[in-house]
Amino acid sequence: MENRETANILWFDQLHRTDVDLVGGKSSSLGELTSATDVPVPYGFATTTHAYRDFMNRTGATDKIKALLDSIHDYENSKELHEVSAKIRQIIIDSDMPTDLVDEIQQAYAELAEKVGEAQPFVAIRSSATAEDLPDASFAGQQESYLNIQGADDVVKKIKECFASLYTERATYYRHKQNFPHDQVALSATIQMMVFSKASGVMFSVNVGTGDDTKIIVDSVWGLGEYLVQGTVTPDDFLIDKETLKIVSKDVTTKNIALKRLPDGGVAEQIVPTDQANQPSLTDEQVKELAGYAKAIEKHYGCYMDMEFALDEKTNKLWLVQARPETVWSQKNKNQLIEKEEQHMAANENQTVLVKGLPASPGVATGKVHVIENPEDIDQFQPGEILVTAMTSPDWVPVMKKAKAIITNNGGRTCHAAIVSREMQIPCVVGTTSRGVAAMDVLKTGDVITVDAKNGIVYEGEVQSILAPAKQTAVANEGTASAEYFAPTATQVMMNLGDPDLAEKYADLPADGVGLMREEFIWTSYIHEHPLYMIKQGKSEQVIDMLAEGISKVARAMNPRPVVLRLSDFKSSEYRNLKGGEEFEPHEPADLLGWRGASRYYDPNFIEAFKLELAAVKKVREEFGLTNLNVMLPFVRTVSEAQKVTDIMAAAGLVRSADFKVYMMAEIPANIILADQFNQFIDGYSIGSNDLTMLLLGLDRNNDTVASLFDERNLTVKRAIAHLITAAHKDGKTVSICGQAPSQYPEFTEFLIQQGIDYVSVNPDMVKTTKHNVAHFEQRVLLDKATGKGRQDQTNYQW
Repeated sequence: MENRETANILWFDQLHRTDVDLVGGKSSSLGELTSATDVPVPYGFATTTHAYRDFMNRTGATDKIKALLDSIHDYENSKELHEVSAKIRQIIIDSDMPTDLVDEIQQAYAELAEKVGEAQPFVAIRSSATAEDLPDASFAGQQESYLNIQGADDVVKKIKECFASLYTERATYYRHKQNFPHDQVALSATIQMMVFSKASGVMFSVNVGTGDDTKIIVDSVWGLGEYLVQGTVTPDDFLIDKETLKIVSKDVTTKNIALKRLPDGGVAEQIVPTDQANQPSLTDEQVKELAGYAKAIEKHYGCYMDMEFALDEKTNKLWLVQARPETVWSQKNKNQLIEKEEQHMAANENQTVLVKGLPASPGVATGKVHVIENPEDIDQFQPGEILVTAMTSPDWVPVMKKAKAIITNNGGRTCHAAIVSREMQIPCVVGTTSRGVAAMDVLKTGDVITVDAKNGIVYEGEVQSILAPAKQTAVANEGTASAEYFAPTATQVMMNLGDPDLAEKYADLPADGVGLMREEFIWTSYIHEHPLYMIKQGKSEQVIDMLAEGISKVARAMNPRPVVLRLSDFKSSEYRNLKGGEEFEPHEPADLLGWRGASRYYDPNFIEAFKLELAAVKKVREEFGLTNLNVMLPFVRTVSEAQKVTDIMAAAGLVRSADFKVYMMAEIPANIILADQFNQFIDGYSIGSNDLTMLLLGLDRNNDTVASLFDERNLTVKRAIAHLITAAHKDGKTVSICGQAPSQYPEFTEFLIQQGIDYVSVNPDMVKTTKHNVAHFEQRVLLDKATGKGRQDQTNYQW
């Protein structure tokens, strides 16, 4: 009898789920389904981890790889990780597989052909690592798969490429972050009969969105399932009752493209005919059949399951091509889920809508209302109350930090209340007047309400059906955060941050730095007094010290990642609200377009205040040693302004260099049109899409009457951004964006990446999502360029 421990090849019907050490998670699970259930599984075999280790040792690859891994100084350095991982993979690819192993693989392929009655069968070759598909791990999906492979020589070649994929950047980085020793992971290659997929998809034996284990989810697309997993195509979604196998809900999407197998091997993207694109990719009967398999597999394994399936285009037969334990809800104590009785009560409780508005900052909260009509009364606001007012301004920040939620009569998604709330992750609903009823006309101090800021709705009383799922989601997120992986990207993802008190809280986010730190937060949260008033009171040194303290909190928390401080950009009305401000500030009819930003810095009436800001920056960099601090100039109207301001900075000892960057906000049409001239005075730009959109489209972004016209996706804005990136890059300058658009519209992020933007800076709550989006879009761009078959954007962004 063959010794399984030293075998190089094992067939599916020789394997069980306990054989992870022999063939990894994927192969052992397919073996379990084949040998112990009646679920239809395409037949195949697996190379063993013994074969992998034997190959690595006999070729000398093991020692070479260990030396390269030991040479990595910083796993967070994406360039270093990329270079080392590429060298390791090349070592494996260049190593000749031992002849006896080659012979065994080719013989097994010939036996598979004989067993299925095909001369040269097409197979799928998937990586199966020993650390994947475990109930308490999420290592799956880190290695490569190869589809529609034919011929013994190509099978051997792809198996070796599977071995090499154990050291992709994402796999290497992920093991390091999980403290999983590289040398303890081995790889098996699964060689499985290829299903010629008419449709494919995934299913879960638990509703992964809610944890409801009375439901089964089935998601499907046309063609091969890779486009579903990658997020390229939005799948049809079916929700099935586990007990009765009845379809509870069905969401059929438009699926315009599909990944299809080619007759001679390989795969390619194809356009789905219009009459098919909007049709369900599975019939109701097929969905129910799949749900039955999911129910049986869950019963067999004794835990929630994550499965993949394919529908054969020749026979219309459904096949299960993969099954693994689900790794999120499987680990949760079912007592943490919403009790059935509570769900029933919540579903039948009274849900009276009081007001509606624009969803500005997502989240759910309940508490007592505190209406503030006059800014003079903000000191009466208590922590944990819900702030209801007409509109906030920067001097309201200390109150906003105490609030459970914020509701305003006026404003759009880019108003002050919206921007600050998103940054501080406080649920916020704005512009209720634009939706028919002003919040201050309905809500009274002391009222108990529930705010559903994700949907912009305010309910009467505590609505448990809204609050309970939010708490459940928070628990789920808390339990999975440590296992989250973020692929290295060429486009850096930065974070917008103003409040220094939040620096430590957000420092662990996977941001590449702070792309926008608003100095105004320090004035409104710590200083509270007008800078010229403090100079008059002999408190210049106090201003420098307080500014330096606030700035250094952020720079120190993020160090060595860069921090870009945007120098003061108060409007006159906002400065006037600081103590002593009335004496120094004019009354302007339109202060958004008035005395703000760079125009203040060289003005004889303000220059001494600006010099205090520069002194604080110099102190943080030189005395505190936080040289990761850079600065940004806001609202620079003319090229001569840029020259004047940078001259003042140089005189104060802040000279542009390789270690100190001076950026400029690109938020005025002049910044775009004259970028070739602005380039000589700065190191790069940060697009302020809020102001830029406002000025390009000629509308007040704080006016909810015209809020519906405000859209950063307007072609005018896109053409301006495309031109800026081209003009900046010609002179070696960088371009980033710190406006709301990348957070709100993933497709806008894709546009920016296609145009070659260097950084995107988003609010803390969107850092993780944007990291994933950027990685996905970059991969899409590379794939489209490599194949020449990607979808083409027909829009002309030139002007």
